[in-house]
Amino acid sequence: MAYDETGRIAPVETSSGVPAAVLENVFDDPSHGEPGRDRIAVHVVWEFLLLVGLAAVTWLLWREDANALRGDALKTLLVDVAGLGLLTLAAGLSLRAAAVNLAIGPVALAAALHFAEQGDRGVREALLPALVVAALGGLALALAVVVLHVPAWAASLAGAAAVIVYIERRTTPVVVQGGYDPRRTALYLFVGFAAVAVLGGLFGAIKPVRRLVGRFRPVADPARRRGAVAATVTALALIASTVLAVLGGVLIAANGDGPVAPASGLDWSVLAIGAVMLGGTSAYGRRGGIFGTLLAVCAVEVFLAWAVTQDWTISRWAVGGATLGAGLLVTRLVETFGRPRPGGVPAGPSGDGTISTGWALTPSSEPADAWPSVLPVRDPDTVDSWESPRWESEPRRWDAGDR
Repeated sequence: MAYDETGRIAPVETSSGVPAAVLENVFDDPSHGEPGRDRIAVHVVWEFLLLVGLAAVTWLLWREDANALRGDALKTLLVDVAGLGLLTLAAGLSLRAAAVNLAIGPVALAAALHFAEQGDRGVREALLPALVVAALGGLALALAVVVLHVPAWAASLAGAAAVIVYIERRTTPVVVQGGYDPRRTALYLFVGFAAVAVLGGLFGAIKPVRRLVGRFRPVADPARRRGAVAATVTALALIASTVLAVLGGVLIAANGDGPVAPASGLDWSVLAIGAVMLGGTSAYGRRGGIFGTLLAVCAVEVFLAWAVTQDWTISRWAVGGATLGAGLLVTRLVETFGRPRPGGVPAGPSGDGTISTGWALTPSSEPADAWPSVLPVRDPDTVDSWESPRWESEPRRWDAGDR
């Protein structure tokens, strides 16, 4: 027995009583996860529905204004998709790591304002300082989340407040300086975003990669630490998401048709997180689709372009809130139909399985409601020598020496 015995190594067993070595290939998280492998069919079905929705809204846009899908208008639309796509990738990476980064919107807006002010110095000179500051800010956020082990949404909201203070130093909109025009490379930007989104989804569908990236996802008490590996992966995800937000903000500023107005930027966070959840990434982390992020971002941007043709004035808060609400429903579908099938684990030992850390009950052949036999059972065909009738019925023989 290995209960509270130091220096004794016992075979690791899961809560189901089956050794982890047996379940390594059927558990997504052998130590604490549900038995079985995550199912991908729900993502395939949902992404097909997203594709149908994208085709429908694209047809509506083409019917209202066919020129919106040609020439410079199409290039502008592709850059808009790439800009929102980078923010969505940032949100998706942090969500997959189960540490959502709410500061991506304010970071993107701060980067847009910085680029608008410093763009005349050149793209490289304006972009490199912003990337360095973003990496350091992401590192500070990551240390707060993984060292203190506090909820990422709370820590990133505090970081967003600090970035908003920087934004509010400007009281008037800032006209974009410099001559950088991302529309000249619109197709490359769109293809780059699409490739990263799809490849990220493909790698995320591989069990070891999905298990590694989503290791920070709580499985019991959310305040319990998940280990050094989970902390490292989560820290890298938060840093990368902050850097991606800067790149997305630069594209949004350079592709705009007017000055960059100071605001909170949280509406961009809501829109990006809503889009990635609409694409099939779970709000709880780890689970996600393959093409869902790409299709969701395209659908949102095409819808916004179609709304312009209808002369609608739609707030980004409204679109983001509706997208986030739909994404919550998708999360429920993903968690319900994407979890492992019940009963898909090899049968382990019967009884209560493992108790604590080493006490194991072995199966019993007796009924559960029967007390174990303590006294021997008497066989009626066997005559006990002490109860033989001859002691009572036979005549007594006296020894001659007793007379």
